[in-house]
Amino acid sequence: MTLSLITVNVGAPSLDRAHRQLRWLAARPEEVLVLTETKATPGSQFLAEAFTTAGYAVTFPEHAPGELGVMIVSKLRTAPDPLGAALDYLPARAAGVVVDTTDGPLRVVGAYVPSRDATAEKTDRKKTWLQRFGRALDATASEVPLLLLGDLNVLEPSHTPAHRGQFAPFEYAFYSSLPDRHGLLDLFRHLHPDRVEHSWARRADLGYRYDHAHASRTLTERLTACEYVHETREPTADGNRLTDHSGLTVRLALTATSTLLTSDPTTAATPAEPEPTLF
Repeated sequence: MTLSLITVNVGAPSLDRAHRQLRWLAARPEEVLVLTETKATPGSQFLAEAFTTAGYAVTFPEHAPGELGVMIVSKLRTAPDPLGAALDYLPARAAGVVVDTTDGPLRVVGAYVPSRDATAEKTDRKKTWLQRFGRALDATASEVPLLLLGDLNVLEPSHTPAHRGQFAPFEYAFYSSLPDRHGLLDLFRHLHPDRVEHSWARRADLGYRYDHAHASRTLTERLTACEYVHETREPTADGNRLTDHSGLTVRLALTATSTLLTSDPTTAATPAEPEPTLF
């Protein structure tokens, strides 16, 4: 059996775009969806409510006003991962769950690293978050394998193109710390050592591989696929895109042991659209 997951930056969607994203996400085969750049606004709340009503396990940390974060949506029964409680700075930007498999528990953590500009304020904010997130990973480290998915807003040091001068040493150091300090390998690079792909682009010739999947070394033995899904940022017939980021899928040769009974979230009742009664 295969356990599949996908991470997608949904771009703090408007309610209209969230409806379109829901239709796409509901049709995906993955059991676990890690959605980044969520926000405490009607679009993100609609996604959380629709999936919850349809029977999915939804982990959506409380977002402070104006703050961005992560939502994890699962067709599998989940338990809270300790990392969520361990992160003490901008905590909505990471969420974690534990799912059970026939090989034992699996930790799934989603992260949305703050972006920055050239200002000292935003640079310090990003640097502080990366430091605190690293500490949270250290504090919750265990023998249970961990899969980290999300928009990390950092590049690998050997990125093509190099984008020289756009990223600071502390940003490259965070990417390097994932394998060196935390034992989390870049799954896409593990399978595709030389492939150049990008998950976001200001221009077609200036792409960035911002969206990542890293995992404990033991999980690489179970890894069967790790691929970008670029259709999310391709214009549809009406000229709109679902988001400006590509999705990233991961497939592992693992068997989940506790699947939830879910229905189609696009037709499930939500508080905004109550189910009609028969009397």
